[in-house]
Amino acid sequence: MKFRVFLLWFCLSMIGACGAFEKTSIRIGVQSLGTLEWELHVLEADPDFKMSGIQLQIVSLANAEAGKIALQSGAVDMIVSDWIWVSSQRVTGGDLTFYPYSNTSGALMVPENSPIYKIADLAGKRLGIAGGELDKNWLLLQALAKKQNLNISELVETTFAAPPLLNEQIKQKRLDALLTYWHFASRLETQGYRQIIDGSEILKGLGVKLNVPSLGYVFKQSWAQDHRFSLNDLFKATRQARQKICSKDDVWQSVIPLTHVDDASTQVLLRQRYCQGGVEQWGEAEQKAAEEIYQLLRGVSHNQLTGHSEHLQAGTFWNLN
Repeated sequence: MKFRVFLLWFCLSMIGACGAFEKTSIRIGVQSLGTLEWELHVLEADPDFKMSGIQLQIVSLANAEAGKIALQSGAVDMIVSDWIWVSSQRVTGGDLTFYPYSNTSGALMVPENSPIYKIADLAGKRLGIAGGELDKNWLLLQALAKKQNLNISELVETTFAAPPLLNEQIKQKRLDALLTYWHFASRLETQGYRQIIDGSEILKGLGVKLNVPSLGYVFKQSWAQDHRFSLNDLFKATRQARQKICSKDDVWQSVIPLTHVDDASTQVLLRQRYCQGGVEQWGEAEQKAAEEIYQLLRGVSHNQLTGHSEHLQAGTFWNLN
């Protein structure tokens, strides 16, 4: 009996020691106001995750470009970005790969009393676009307009800027419509603005039948192969964190300060849109649909967004084993 007690104590001691010495450190680059920050906040407060074999190091990023530089230079192990960029990096010899994070897409917003109800109504109007001329939402909107025999880029007066600035401009009536990211669209929606079309509806209009996440975790394939088990555990933990945010009100209450929103109705809508963006299915069919989107973007951008590669590069998507 004493021997069994000693053996149990010894095993538990060794597990504790192994946990202390074998934790895998993962450095994640995170932008302020991004929803990844919500999930990592939940993970850091989770006692079970604290006992796991993963040690998170959160590195603050100023913007998306800073994240790309940090990942390529080795300053972080992982960021959230898009698979188009991953493919373009693989063309030039990089070994980046992508695992989906969110299905939530941007939207085209107008004031409640606007005469704009469809894409054709944008003719002669002032359109704000979050990001630059190669923003994917903008390119896909152009592709859909072209399908309707409209050259939307020649029909509207465009303004490209950061989302917060564009939200202020449409409120000041300097813009007639705004194509922006989902969380900024949600802020407008609760202030009386209405949605004309969102990213998923644009894709359906272009014949893409499946939801394809545009944003995901991006990391080096060589690094991932050396940390496969820890990486899989992290993805499982972040999915559980998302489920807690969506199902447990006390967890959501702890996340609210990270939204930097005081209005209760906006908080509710942000949570709703975030929860709708969970990735439920990711496999061969979705990856084939991504190739369809790639071809659309390649055509409308005249290779400027995708580069000269005719197809998505092999290895662009990381598959869990």
